[in-house]
Amino acid sequence: MTMRLLVSATFGLWIGIAGAAQAQTSPVLVELYTSQGCSSCPPADEFMVELVKSPDVIALSLHVDYWDYIGWRDTFASPAFTQRQKAYAKAVGSRMIYTPQMIVGGLDRVEGNDPVQVAAAIRRHQAQASPVRLTVTRDGDQIVIRAEADPPLTKPARIQVIRYLPEATVAIGRGENEGREVTYTNIVTDWQSVADWPGQAPFEMTAEVSGPDPVVVVVQTEGPADVLAAAQAK
Repeated sequence: MTMRLLVSATFGLWIGIAGAAQAQTSPVLVELYTSQGCSSCPPADEFMVELVKSPDVIALSLHVDYWDYIGWRDTFASPAFTQRQKAYAKAVGSRMIYTPQMIVGGLDRVEGNDPVQVAAAIRRHQAQASPVRLTVTRDGDQIVIRAEADPPLTKPARIQVIRYLPEATVAIGRGENEGREVTYTNIVTDWQSVADWPGQAPFEMTAEVSGPDPVVVVVQTEGPADVLAAAQAK
């Protein structure tokens, strides 16, 4: 069985089971930390091609820059994404970061390419009711973000606005993946914290989002830690 068929069959089986008992009222956020310079990453990048098709998942690729030294500068990498991955490691008392790595719901960390483990983590998050109702509406270069917690949150959350490029294929000219063409999906181009929300009263704000790139909003406890809600702007 090819990698694409294996990934599709594995993911379809586990997510199909999860959907039957879904309690989550918000899509599950999956972050892939990847690099064009990492020889272990293309299978995880291929898994993302399938993962982004699920309506119950918001899957985002964050390209890190710490592989650039080996001879190929990742065209999508940002030091900010490396720092975000480091913050996740620090939050659990670790000093190690890896590519590929997937973080599911802000809490579950999957090192390497393991579609079964990722799908199982998604299923666990789908089975948990989200405490936050999040809606995001877009009108041209503005979005309106509304969030309400029931029951009220016991600790504050951060409102984050993410922009991404839906797909791009890159011919890699040097480094560990020299000579390969890799297709990347939901490539994060910008990730900004726009507000802190105590989580007691309902939240509403308007934010500027210029340009055509799709928009995702994430409500997450500090750490970074638990993702309470995620929504695509519509």
